[in-house]
Amino acid sequence: MTSLPPAHWPPGLPRHLTLPQTHVFHNLEVSARRYPDKPFIVYYDTVLTYAQALREAERLAGHLQQVCGVVPGDRVLLCMQNSPQWALAFHAVLRAGAVVVPVNPMNRVEELRHCIEDSGATVAFVAQDLLPQVRPLMAPLGGLRHAIVATYSDHLRAPTDLRVPDFVTASREPLEEDGLIAWADAVARDLAPGPLSTGPDDLCAMPYTSGTTGLPKGCMHTHRSVMSTLVGGVRWFGTSQDSVCLSVLPFFHVTGLSGSLNGPLYAGATLVVLSRWDREVAALCMQRYRVTVWQAISTMVIDFLGHPGIDQIDLSSLACIRGGGAAMPDALAARLKALTGLDYIEGYGMSETMAATHINPMHRPKRQCLGLPVFDVDARVIHPDTLAELPAGETGEIVVHGPQLMQGYWHNADATSAAFIDIEGRRFLRTGDLGHVDEEGYFFMTDRLKRMINASGYKVWPAEVEALMYHHPAIQEACVIGVRDARRGESVKALVVLRPEQRGQVSEQDVIDWAHGHMAAYKSPRTVEFVDSLPRSGSGKVMWRELQEQQAARDALTHPP
Repeated sequence: MTSLPPAHWPPGLPRHLTLPQTHVFHNLEVSARRYPDKPFIVYYDTVLTYAQALREAERLAGHLQQVCGVVPGDRVLLCMQNSPQWALAFHAVLRAGAVVVPVNPMNRVEELRHCIEDSGATVAFVAQDLLPQVRPLMAPLGGLRHAIVATYSDHLRAPTDLRVPDFVTASREPLEEDGLIAWADAVARDLAPGPLSTGPDDLCAMPYTSGTTGLPKGCMHTHRSVMSTLVGGVRWFGTSQDSVCLSVLPFFHVTGLSGSLNGPLYAGATLVVLSRWDREVAALCMQRYRVTVWQAISTMVIDFLGHPGIDQIDLSSLACIRGGGAAMPDALAARLKALTGLDYIEGYGMSETMAATHINPMHRPKRQCLGLPVFDVDARVIHPDTLAELPAGETGEIVVHGPQLMQGYWHNADATSAAFIDIEGRRFLRTGDLGHVDEEGYFFMTDRLKRMINASGYKVWPAEVEALMYHHPAIQEACVIGVRDARRGESVKALVVLRPEQRGQVSEQDVIDWAHGHMAAYKSPRTVEFVDSLPRSGSGKVMWRELQEQQAARDALTHPP
């Protein structure tokens, strides 16, 4: 049985972790009372203290309750880039007793529409730069009745020599439509929220993930499951109130939310936040603020190591570089260690598990490895058909049981039922990832059971992209596959059959440009190939696997690993 912690468990750590039975908002209250004047967030050289953050989040919670009519259990959309306002909005929603629906700021109107309609959200926090994607979804055209609009520059109060993106420095724009209110105006009302009535077993956050059906599904996480990964990460990596974290992974994603926001906040650490990845600004901040922890994905590391002046930057404060989402190439990990003296610590998790179920031990990591099952996680490798547990070294589907598992998919009993199995009276999540466990208890992923593309750590579900592409008037059929990409790991390719009357009238680049305007950039096809037809099985289904295998064979010839 593979569920017992192995011999290489991190020294000094317990194998069972007793979790706080508290509301996630309580973390901000505690840190603000312990360290009121300590920097919580440093944003392009502007400091937001813990006490300031608590006051602002509470005022926003009061606005949600008294003006927007938010009551416990309501879902509230959160659509922003990383910023102080993202962190404040997240905690304001929780203080109001509501549930955060964090969405990718790259999402376009139709992608957002599904999240709003499916979750039933009628209130949103949205950044000014993303308002064009949300305006069409306001009442009476859509389901949103209220939107609090954040201007990032409201939290730029100190002079800086750092390069700041234009969308961050943009001034506040007037809002004239009904239902819209500027963030600063909502805070200025100084409305106090009512007593907090929700607790650890109430819903806290509902990130959306996609699947083979093509429609994103809301993962229902309670305060208890959110607390599990944030506290676990703090203990695993030894995060303390004196840690300084470079927070450049997106907060809407569970990895960044747990590891770069909620965990450090729980510890009372300082977060150095950038709204957009910039290797030069990141390097300067590492040096200026003595950053100790950097959570990154492989594409960031590739870019960072390519900085021509990186040898001139003082990186001696770094004590931990970690991440997940996609395996770190071995050569890249070696270059990073040569520069910093540090191993890249990889982990593994899903939206359904609110980030990590596996992390490599810092004292003995293995490269391109998922790591060890963390506190109280029972992880096994089973035969995907018979569900029998497999011995070490044999490849099967990875399944996990632990305190970080979601309750299920929002209003989708069939998908929830398909996602879980019962083993020895315990509820296990089927990850859809194929892997094996070695003799020392480390887990490795070898393939995917599900049809999925991993682009720079973002999961792209081909069925969802295909469903969006069918909105193009010239497309008769589409099949989406992954292609090897030296920088992103994989990129998205679409094989397209045009309607007969459109052939010769629409170019492949036209379809690429259209897709870029109608879906998030990471899932938008970077390559489009027109074909006369798509291969089909005897039952009429498109044989996507055959097309994927043909592409993989071409990639092996032109882009050897």
